Amino acid sequence: MNSLQQAPITQLRIATCNIHKGLSIFNRRVVIHTLRDELRALDADLVFLQEVSGRNDMHAHRHGNWPSEPQHEFLADPLWQDHAYFHAYGRNAIDDNGEHGNAILSRFPIVRWENQDVSSHRFESRGLLHAEIEISGWSQALHCVCVHLALTARGRSRQMERLRQRIERMVPADAPLIVAGDFNDWYWRHRATHEFAHPLNMHEVFEADGGRPARSFPALLPFLRLDRIYVRGFGVRSASVQRGRGWRHSSDHRALTCDLSLL
Repeated sequence: MNSLQQAPITQLRIATCNIHKGLSIFNRRVVIHTLRDELRALDADLVFLQEVSGRNDMHAHRHGNWPSEPQHEFLADPLWQDHAYFHAYGRNAIDDNGEHGNAILSRFPIVRWENQDVSSHRFESRGLLHAEIEISGWSQALHCVCVHLALTARGRSRQMERLRQRIERMVPADAPLIVAGDFNDWYWRHRATHEFAHPLNMHEVFEADGGRPARSFPALLPFLRLDRIYVRGFGVRSASVQRGRGWRHSSDHRALTCDLSLL
């Protein structure tokens, strides 16, 4: 092999976190600077983020250390900031002060992305951020969907049905696929796995590793299993809940990570 030729990429590190708009629990402090440091330390190839503030005039006025750029751009610098094609942001909620939504940060080019509105009512805006990512040496694009589902069981079921339909319509059955985010699926039956993942031949990385999804909320003492990483076309090498001191104070959710091997 030519010494300058890179080995094919067959392994990925994935992270997901609901960042609570870059604020501490109870919205007392701006913690997005700590969050950026913690995300950098994870050294992830792909990061799925929820509750990302694109703009918030009230917080910008109240807090002197509020970033001037949208939060996904602030967090992307420098690991995922080579140019604009390495991050995507889907705006879901808009109010008088600004907006927020989901974001995906990638070390590989995002060649196409779309945000689909799946809000179940006007008081709770939700979206599916679907990105296609081009990885050198892969025969097909990697499909990634970042989600933040409703608080009610009925709303989540409707959104999972629309998510399943989107994947069936737009993702080839043999293409690698990752769906991650805040599923708000706190029931002990883990309905997301049965209603959404199993019909698509997907599996949750912590269920593969330890039998059930991870405890991720609240950050100070996690006991609810809200956040998930579902995959298809990958083997799971490891999966972890981030337990360092920084993660206890950088959001109201703990971040999840996993290491995957392409099958």
